[in-house]
Amino acid sequence: MSITVHYFASLKERLGRASDNVDFAPDLTVLDVWTLANPDLPLPTAILVAVNMDYVTLTTSVADADTVAFFPPVTGG
Repeated sequence: MSITVHYFASLKERLGRASDNVDFAPDLTVLDVWTLANPDLPLPTAILVAVNMDYVTLTTSVADADTVAFFPPVTGG
């Protein structure tokens, strides 16, 4: 099974990449996806996550061919 992971804004800069393709076993959550894709980097405390363009929680399950997006909260001004 495989999913696409996208990183935005400061996360993209910090990781040095905009996306990953992650192969995984069934029954993984969004948090598990982060850990597989970024084993040496803890998940930032303030983060937003979307699966297939819908906001979700870190405990949301992912399925084959899903697209997961991680991005920091954005402020303007």
